[in-house]
Amino acid sequence: MEYSEIIETLYDLKNDDKVIYKEQKFGIKSVNSLGIYHKDLKILAKNIGQDNQLAIQLFNSNIYEGRILCSKIFKPKDVTEELMEVWVKTFENWEICDSFSMGLFSKSDFALAKILEWTKRESEFEKRAGFATLASYCMADKKSDNELFLQFLPIIKQAANDDRLYVKKAVNWALRSIGKRNIDLNKKAIYTANEILKFDSKSAQWIAKDTIKKLELKDVKILDYPRSIYRKTEGNK
Repeated sequence: MEYSEIIETLYDLKNDDKVIYKEQKFGIKSVNSLGIYHKDLKILAKNIGQDNQLAIQLFNSNIYEGRILCSKIFKPKDVTEELMEVWVKTFENWEICDSFSMGLFSKSDFALAKILEWTKRESEFEKRAGFATLASYCMADKKSDNELFLQFLPIIKQAANDDRLYVKKAVNWALRSIGKRNIDLNKKAIYTANEILKFDSKSAQWIAKDTIKKLELKDVKILDYPRSIYRKTEGNK
């Protein structure tokens, strides 16, 4: 699809009522939004295919949904640190933050560097991007050993007192994601949650209790990463 055709399609999908609904129902406040649901943008992105040049054009269109499309059609391995810094500073809500963090940043070559950097940022959505990227990286990286992920537990503890809604939810998400990699990290994450439970802040209490509740479920889904260690097969015994 050509750029002009994509823009025309976006305007065909425009729905002002959905702009209001997304803000009221999901807290998605956005500038220059056309009111298109994320699921519809995923379908459109699939039809477009990966195209870095188009992605940059769409990001620069100043249309909110164009920017989300950018996160879905830019090739993760082509992302530069410079682009990541430009994009992260524009995030205005959790939807676009998570779209870039999950679909693009966590699969890039700079994921770990930006996790370590952004989780220390002051801006709410830059900080969220750090933890959202971490949460998604736990799923994207299937081979790294536990030591890589243990380094993030002190960072999570340090951020647990941040009472801002979209930070604390991402901190909780990251801790739970580490705890779902394998049974050993599950225990470490639960231990960390119990340490956080000792903090006085409301955010820390919520993060800890929700993490413990979900990671101690009998049917919690453990991914067994890296599977060469945690899910041995006949071929790698």
